[in-house]
Amino acid sequence: MTQEEVFKKIVAHCKEYGFVFPSSEIYDGLGAVYDYGQLGVELKNNIKTYWWQSMVLLHDNIVGLDSAIFMHPTIWKASGHVDAFNDPLIDNRDSKRRYRADVLIEEQMAKYDEKIEKEVVKARKRFGDSFDEAKYRATSANVLDYAARRNALHDRYKRAINENNLEELKQIIVDEEIVCPVSGTRNWTDVRQFNLMFSTDMGSTADSSMKIYLRPETAQGIFVNYLNVQKTGRMKIPFGIAQIGKAFRNEIVARQFIFRMREFEQMEMQFFIKPGTELDWFSKWKESRMKWHQALGFGAERYRFHDHDKLAHYANAATDIEFLMPFGFKEVEGIHSRTDFDLSQHEKFSGKSIKYFDPETNESYTPYVVETSIGLDRMFLSIMSASYDEEVLENGETRTVLHLPAQLAPVKLAILPLVRKDGLPELARSILDDLKFHFNCQYDEKDSIGKRYRRQDAIGTPFCVTVDHQSLEDKTVTLRDRDSMEQQRIKIGDLCNVLSDKVSITSLLKTL
Repeated sequence: MTQEEVFKKIVAHCKEYGFVFPSSEIYDGLGAVYDYGQLGVELKNNIKTYWWQSMVLLHDNIVGLDSAIFMHPTIWKASGHVDAFNDPLIDNRDSKRRYRADVLIEEQMAKYDEKIEKEVVKARKRFGDSFDEAKYRATSANVLDYAARRNALHDRYKRAINENNLEELKQIIVDEEIVCPVSGTRNWTDVRQFNLMFSTDMGSTADSSMKIYLRPETAQGIFVNYLNVQKTGRMKIPFGIAQIGKAFRNEIVARQFIFRMREFEQMEMQFFIKPGTELDWFSKWKESRMKWHQALGFGAERYRFHDHDKLAHYANAATDIEFLMPFGFKEVEGIHSRTDFDLSQHEKFSGKSIKYFDPETNESYTPYVVETSIGLDRMFLSIMSASYDEEVLENGETRTVLHLPAQLAPVKLAILPLVRKDGLPELARSILDDLKFHFNCQYDEKDSIGKRYRRQDAIGTPFCVTVDHQSLEDKTVTLRDRDSMEQQRIKIGDLCNVLSDKVSITSLLKTL
């Protein structure tokens, strides 16, 4: 099964089991907008809880904020979004489709990487245990050729993107013979810039209305409130402000399911520090954030850092944490050293001093900022992609299972009476009534016990409790593990304590 086929199955699975639905589907949908279903919203909320508690509970110098989506329009002038929040776009005249020029070129670089890996895989099969991968990469003519072409393309692209050279971006596309994925032709227009912000009018009449923007990021709400938080919370530098909220971008190239959407959710933390210490803090937060991701147990090989070829106008260091999606390594979190750009700009445009007074040095200064920013929807997709599995069992049957981290699973426990008689449903319901105060539980009595197990496997429920006739006699039940499918007898009175250690967010936080 190809990676593209796997991705299509994940998308279909999300809809079939109530994780993600196309928005406005009965009206034929709305492009790049999605709704989270009954299980999706639970998983999403659990991801939020994991992030929020890892920031706010585990750090006594990080607090939360919930700023408004609508903000004064001058904020976006000060931040640079009005003038510089653009994507380089190119159209294919035959398909009438629009693409980001930088994405087309980055995908071309990825193709060279894929060709190199294919050469290595073929050589590994050919040479077996005697295969020396490092030596092969250093001596293979094909590998060296692909690497040279990839590196030359990277250097050329890096210069063009940093110089904002739109003509050169198009020339790279022409020289690399990049074709439109739809039409298969190279009939391209020139590259041009497109601003990504949505705008609307605020006011009761046309004459008195003011043009405002839907926020394209949540960070600016933190920056304009940083002094309010600092003074009312008596915060001392270094300190951070965390926020989870919706953001909006008029993405032209919105695709790959929920990976790139027009309405999305961010989890951001801005860490305010003394100037001159930013690169040390940047390094510390890189390490901390990677540890947070890897604690989910999907394997370190699925993650990597990717330093930016082009730094944003506000940054002096930037890297992405990328995750291996079914369509390649893609960004899920950005870590940026934003210097004092944002606060200085807001001080300049507002005309108000927002400097921090440091009681230890008896001086006032504009703090520097290190930012960590996760796309919540991308995080959701990475977890679903890593968890989805079609497992062939010993009897030859295949089960579809989501190996979700137990702490993030939408449903922690399914309670299943073996049959719908003899008092088993009543006992199962009493167990549910007790445990529902501690965990999100499901009750299911329809179909055979095997089919019910499969349904729970498909939605990622880590544990199932089966209530049988023995349960009536000795007050024990069968506890089934989703991943190993092993079963053990356990006392009903012990269920809460046993499961708490396995499914609580607290158990995950303790590994950080």
